[in-house]
Amino acid sequence: MKKTWIAVAVVAALPLAGCGGSAPAGAGGGAQDRATGDPIKIGSLHPLSGSAAADGQQMENGAKLAVEAVNAAGGIKSLGGAKLELLSADTQGKPEVGQSEAQRIVSEGAVALVGTYQSAVSATVSTVAERNKVPFVIDISSSDSLLSQGYKNVFRIQPSSKVMGTQGAQYLSEVSKAAGKPAAKVAILHEQGPFGTTVKDGFAAEAAKLGMQVVSAVSYDPASVSDFTTQVAAVKASGANVLMVSGYYRDGVLLAQAVKTVKPGLDAVFGVANGAFDVPQFPAEAAGAGDGFFDSNYHFDAKNPETVALAAKFKAAYKAEMRTGAVLSYDAVRVIAAALEKAGKAEPAAVRDAIAQTDLASLIATKGPISFDETGENKNAMPILTQVQGQKVVQVFPADKAEAKPVYPASPGQ
Repeated sequence: MKKTWIAVAVVAALPLAGCGGSAPAGAGGGAQDRATGDPIKIGSLHPLSGSAAADGQQMENGAKLAVEAVNAAGGIKSLGGAKLELLSADTQGKPEVGQSEAQRIVSEGAVALVGTYQSAVSATVSTVAERNKVPFVIDISSSDSLLSQGYKNVFRIQPSSKVMGTQGAQYLSEVSKAAGKPAAKVAILHEQGPFGTTVKDGFAAEAAKLGMQVVSAVSYDPASVSDFTTQVAAVKASGANVLMVSGYYRDGVLLAQAVKTVKPGLDAVFGVANGAFDVPQFPAEAAGAGDGFFDSNYHFDAKNPETVALAAKFKAAYKAEMRTGAVLSYDAVRVIAAALEKAGKAEPAAVRDAIAQTDLASLIATKGPISFDETGENKNAMPILTQVQGQKVVQVFPADKAEAKPVYPASPGQ
C-alpha cells in the first residue's frame, strides 16, 4: 500500500509544468526575504470550527495532501527542490476573522493563499490579497461578486453561483423532459447569504426561460435553522412538483428529514450547489431520507483514476470519505505549485502571473483543464448532476460523466 501512495504523489505532481509566465517581484509580505533552503509558505484559510467545521477540515486535509504530494515528488524543482509549507488558519466562518488571519499569514511570508469555503469570508480575504499583491486561489466560494471587483490577484477554481444556478435549471429541464415528465412548478428553498441568493437568482431566471414556473422562493439562516417541517409543508401546499434547494451540509440533512416527515409528493428534490446532497456521508447521515435526491454541483470526477486514487489515500490518512471540497483545495495547492515551478521564483508577483496562465489537468469534473480568464474565473469549470441511488451518491448527467442513469421521478420522502 505504501508504494501505491508514493505513486499517487508522483502522478499528482507530474502536471506541474502546465502553466507559464513570470514577472518582477512586487509587494508580498516579506516573501522575498526567503533564504535558500527555507520552505515556501502557502496559506490555507478554512472554517476549522463552527457550523462548517466538517467541510473546512476536509479542505484543510486536501491542501495538506497536496503539499505532501509535491514534497514527496521532489519539491519545486526549478527552485532547487524547495519544499512547500502550509500555514493553516481557522476562519471560524467569520469574515472579520478570515481577514485578520489572512493578514497574519501574509505577514509570515506566504507567497499565495487558498480558501475559504464561505463567500463572505473569501470577500475579506480577497481584499487582503489584493492590497498585499499576494495571489489568492479560491477553492470554494461561489458568489459572483468576488470576481467582479477588478482584482488582479484573485482566482477561482469552482464555477460561479450564476453558472451553477443557470446550469442547474438546464439539467432539471433536460432530465425531466427525457423522462417524459417535464418539471412544471418549482419551489425554491435557499440559504440567505450571497451564495444562496445568487444561485437562486440564476436558477429562477433560467427556469423561466425554459418554461418552468417558480411558485415560491424562501430563504433561511443556515447557522440557526433547526427544522424545515414548516417550510416543506408550505412547499406541499404550493402544488410544486420539484423542490430546488441551495445550502450547506447541516441544513441539507435537516431538509431531508423534513421531507421524509411531511411527504410533500414531489417528483424530485433537486439540489443546486447544495453542500449535502452529493457528499458521500449524506445518505447514511440522512438515514435513507435523502434517497433519490439530485444535486447539480461542482464535484470530484469519480471516473478519473487519479481522483479515485486520491480518495483512497485520503480515507487511509484521515479515516473518512473524501468530499469534493478536499479535492478543490488539493487542486488549488497544485495550481500554486505549478506556478512556482514555472516562475522559478518564490515571489508573489511572479507566482500571480504564472497562475494567470495556468493550464493544468483537474481532478474535478470539468470541461477541460484549469485555465483562468482575465477576471480570474476558471473557464472550464462546470457542475455535474449527481443522485443518491441505493444509498450511494453517483454521477448521472451529462452522459460523458455518468456512472448511472438518472431516476426521474424520484418520489423523495414517499
